[in-house]
Amino acid sequence: MTAISERPAVASPEQIAAAPKVVLHEHLDGGLRPQTIIDISAEIDHALPASDAASLGRWFVEACDSGSLERYLETFDHTVAVMQTAGNLARVAREAVVDLATDGVVYAELRWAPEQHTTQGLSLRETVEAVQAGIEEGKSEAEEAGHPIVVGQLVTAMRHADRGLEIAEIAVEKRDKGVFGFDIAGAEDGFPPILHLEAFEYLRHENAHFTIHAGEAFGLPSIWQAIQRCGTDRLGHGVRITDDIDLSDPDNPKLGLLAAYIRDRRIPLEMCPSSNIQTGAAASIAEHPIGVLKQLGFRVTVNCDNRLMSGTTISREFGLLAEAFGYGIEDVRWFTINAMKSAFYPFDKRLVIINDIIKPGYDAL
Repeated sequence: MTAISERPAVASPEQIAAAPKVVLHEHLDGGLRPQTIIDISAEIDHALPASDAASLGRWFVEACDSGSLERYLETFDHTVAVMQTAGNLARVAREAVVDLATDGVVYAELRWAPEQHTTQGLSLRETVEAVQAGIEEGKSEAEEAGHPIVVGQLVTAMRHADRGLEIAEIAVEKRDKGVFGFDIAGAEDGFPPILHLEAFEYLRHENAHFTIHAGEAFGLPSIWQAIQRCGTDRLGHGVRITDDIDLSDPDNPKLGLLAAYIRDRRIPLEMCPSSNIQTGAAASIAEHPIGVLKQLGFRVTVNCDNRLMSGTTISREFGLLAEAFGYGIEDVRWFTINAMKSAFYPFDKRLVIINDIIKPGYDAL
């Protein structure tokens, strides 16, 4: 009699921690160490809601648990305030790289908005150069500690502002100097992607990579514009694509034309489970669209969004998904390879990371 095959074991915290991981949606100003915020705030006389690192870390998570994207974004007033000089930008970038590498991340794209970091007189280009200096320091420190990592910047324009083209031009100018791509971020409702259409047309003309926050706080029109009008390479979050999938019959889901197009074109979805719950884009980890989208074969990736605001790491995010959906280490590997395939990094170099780092890393687990 043939033995019934057993479901692979759920990935353990130890396996996930040891596994090589990739993050595509990681906000630099959302991943600061609480103690760094305290240190710099004391230097610049910036008032904080808590005076010790543990309490401040808890405050950020609690403030972001409101279920409102707008309230979530308000917490960035404190992180952005301490990132206004070249030295502080470099420190934050260096620490972010080290923290990601220590968590087993082998490739990361750090996104942030230069226009929010010029109140002390830095130009947009000077902010980008300061962050790059910090990234290089962090990479060297991580490699010395035995955790080599590849890291690039995604320079971001704020949706409500009008500096998209200017920042897109910097992305192109510095694409061989550490900038891997471009993004727009901020409140989605009321600020559709086409407000920055000139920037996206310029980037496409220059053969440059970009992603767009879409389908998080607003629905299908935002996703459609990002893809069909703006030509995005990836979707930041994209959780609302399930609005175009009929799941009334779980055994026979029906994809609408937009959902089918995204799946057919293998457009990557940069999903951030804990963050999506905090902003009200998903009700719980167990109900997160990532489960059904994976089953349906979408190119789904797993990310943190803002490690500080969610009190999380990429290892923790995978642990939550493993617990909710019974994912084994092969599922974690699937998500990771999806992310590396979707990275804004040259194809040949992506293959090296997949074949020489990711696959052997998982084979050893």
